[in-house]
Amino acid sequence: MSGNYTYLLDTNIVLYLLGGDNVLSAILNKKTVYVSFITEMELLSYGKFSASEETKVKAFLSECNIVEMNLSIKSEAISIRKKYKLKLPDSIIASTAINLNIPLLTADAEFNKLKSMQILQYNKQ
Repeated sequence: MSGNYTYLLDTNIVLYLLGGDNVLSAILNKKTVYVSFITEMELLSYGKFSASEETKVKAFLSECNIVEMNLSIKSEAISIRKKYKLKLPDSIIASTAINLNIPLLTADAEFNKLKSMQILQYNKQ
């Protein structure tokens, strides 16, 4: 994947990346990345990080474009949750990708239910 790509990263992708996944590092090298405020909250509230890991998470997030909730994302998330029965955080993440009109990079197969969005399914090696 070369070129000027932009992605919304699901929480699991960020965790894999921070865990040292070299394939993801190569895919995302020099790409513009966005994360939902939900991903930011999930990462920062994860209670199992050491102090150094939490610092690494914060440094990573500072390099990302964080997308906050807005009326369009909220409305789309409600529709997605009703139609596809996704968990609320996943509905918000999906609606964020739809709202930005960019692919969602995820390892979560639940997103494959949504045919109205671009999903890049990542299979951890």
